[in-house]
Amino acid sequence: MRALKWFAGLVAVLLVIAVLAAIALYAITETWLGERYDIAIAPIVVATDPADVAEGRRLAVTRGCTDCHGADLGGRAVVDDPAMGVFYATNLTAGAGGVAGQYELADWQRAIRHGVGADGRPLVLMPSFEYHPMSDGDLGRLIAYLTTVPPVDRPPEPLTLGPLARLLLSVGEIKLSARIIDHTAPRPTAPPPGPTAEYGAYLAVGCTGCHGESFSGGKIPGVPPEWPAASNITPDTDTGLGQWSAADFEAALRRGVRPDGQKLDPIMPAAQFAEMTDDEVEALWAYLKTVPPRGFGDR
Repeated sequence: MRALKWFAGLVAVLLVIAVLAAIALYAITETWLGERYDIAIAPIVVATDPADVAEGRRLAVTRGCTDCHGADLGGRAVVDDPAMGVFYATNLTAGAGGVAGQYELADWQRAIRHGVGADGRPLVLMPSFEYHPMSDGDLGRLIAYLTTVPPVDRPPEPLTLGPLARLLLSVGEIKLSARIIDHTAPRPTAPPPGPTAEYGAYLAVGCTGCHGESFSGGKIPGVPPEWPAASNITPDTDTGLGQWSAADFEAALRRGVRPDGQKLDPIMPAAQFAEMTDDEVEALWAYLKTVPPRGFGDR
């Protein structure tokens, strides 16, 4: 009888601890989500000639905007899971529920480069840490295109964070770009476009969201559990690209085919990278050959 009472008391204590932890987790994440960022924005040039708009469309594809926001950029559910919650990518058009009709130039810059919405609060799942180094020229062309996209009437679902998402957010597995970007840092100078490792390093920032900052792949933080792990794209000879050729890399990037003929998982969007220029593909390959080899998942 005494042991039963002791066990019941232990369960009660554990339940109280769990409830207090859940309350603390909710309070911490709500505080982060409610933070306001007052970011000074330097003006950039947004050219609107057809060539710049066309290049902006290509950038929207190759830099992954359409992956989350949809081919029509009208927004879509990126995550809809009881444990994770509902994460709906913003409708970027001027249609019903979209932001293009309300955004000023500075709003576009804050959202893309800083992960901050027009209300000054952090955007969730917006990987602005990948776009923060984007050159003024590329950003201007991207914005030029976004402001010309045909309107799509698609009001977004409200953001809801499930318990697992809040836990991952609290331990840094899900990153709020607004919290990790140095908003006062001087603008980095983008290297000139060309088939160089320097330009490849500029482009490869866009690979870090899935493959990690070390490019060694592994399970992607914060994505649905059915997503496959990202590949190791370091020069590691056992689990990475150490035995690949430039032609192997191009085939994987543009056609989604590995050297052994196997198709890459559709999560790796070959259609997106098919629009990369030859210089961009060569630059990425040149840069990835210079990164330190790491074992698979050694993020």
